[in-house]
Amino acid sequence: MKNIELYYHKKILVLGLAKSGVSAAGLLHKLGAFVTVNDRLPFSENPEAQGLLEQGIKVVCGSHPIELLDEGFELVVKNPGIPYDNPMIEKALQLKIPVITEVELAYQISEAPIIGITGTNGKTTTTTIIHQMLNEMKEGQSLLAGNIGFPASTVAENATNDQYITMELSSFQLMGVETFHPHISVITNIYEAHLDYHKTRNEYVSAKWNIQKNQTADDFLVINWDQDELKSLTKKTKAKIIPFSTTQRLGKGSYVKNGQLMFNDEVIGQRDDILLPGNHNLENILAAIATAKLIGVTNEAIVNVLKTFKGVPHRTQLVTELNGRTFYNDSKATNILATQSALKGFKAPVILLAGGLDRGNDFDELRPFLRHVKALIVFGETAEKIAHVGKEAGVMVHYVKDVEAAVPLSYQLSDSGDIILLSPACASWDQYRTFEVRGNAFIEAINQLAEEVEK
Repeated sequence: MKNIELYYHKKILVLGLAKSGVSAAGLLHKLGAFVTVNDRLPFSENPEAQGLLEQGIKVVCGSHPIELLDEGFELVVKNPGIPYDNPMIEKALQLKIPVITEVELAYQISEAPIIGITGTNGKTTTTTIIHQMLNEMKEGQSLLAGNIGFPASTVAENATNDQYITMELSSFQLMGVETFHPHISVITNIYEAHLDYHKTRNEYVSAKWNIQKNQTADDFLVINWDQDELKSLTKKTKAKIIPFSTTQRLGKGSYVKNGQLMFNDEVIGQRDDILLPGNHNLENILAAIATAKLIGVTNEAIVNVLKTFKGVPHRTQLVTELNGRTFYNDSKATNILATQSALKGFKAPVILLAGGLDRGNDFDELRPFLRHVKALIVFGETAEKIAHVGKEAGVMVHYVKDVEAAVPLSYQLSDSGDIILLSPACASWDQYRTFEVRGNAFIEAINQLAEEVEK
């Protein structure tokens, strides 16, 4: 890593732990900063804080005391999930203390160039495909980082200048960057999301657009050319524009032509090479192809990944086939838009498993996408709301307690050739701690079902 002196002997507050906070605190300590960590979880229940204290880092746990900001901090590094209307953040900004997120630190120390990927949907899938394409070409060429689950600053500490950091970036992370500068930035799409955090759509879009704000004419912006809003935004960037489109034959960038996957008029492979279902995943793949070709990945390496990539866990993930029924885990579909995208990806009859946390919205927007749904199994707080839409669409509806109960029922209702799809259209927090826990419960229930069927 670059051994920068920017933070040497500076008083810095790390607000909120989790993986990124622990990583940021440890890095700043190595860089010679006087670090204080503040986390709301009590010290006795906080192994991360206990570990930092053992390193000689000051920790304040159990609450976020405003008076802590009277200690003369020169910088706050906040957990991305902490909103800007948090009293501590509001006070810091009033005191003119800069507030950044951990990905800013990662950029400042990284010897490796960064590929940054953001967007409303498809970030994780696109990030993973790019990562696999680079490593298919040369093992170890890409290191995953960011919102995908690997703290960016820890990855950057160990990255070398002959590697790339392939970094998934949320709007929460991108709001807290100043000098962050990816060599290649990717925007998969922009829809309305996270308004409970951002308050307005303009603020949300501005946060996403931060990914390119420090790029120059030597850098690249890979962007969805099927969205007029994004096309319009490209007038405000200095980066070279590399478009991708599922609907247009472009003169440059990546697109589809007569069933062929193209980049700058070169045939990369065939659409039939793609194992991953869905037009939304075709978007992700075209974005990944454009990025991989900019780096010099061979067509052979790209196609090898397309033929074998089954999806990211919990994101239209192919789980298994059982007596002709194919099970897909799309637990990450925590909003209606994501479930719409998943349903559009299948032509076979679908048994849809949906429901979860009630955030006050209705589900009328799902109705046009239920044409191929032969049965709807609902659970959680939103069960009745989703059931109402299903009944209006003429779909057979069944109520169950949870995902585990939905799996054997879905098998009973299905026939050979059907798709059984968990795509909840809701967050998991009414019944499951995370969408990953919900998805794993789905997979475990499938495994149990398979054992029973085989008896």
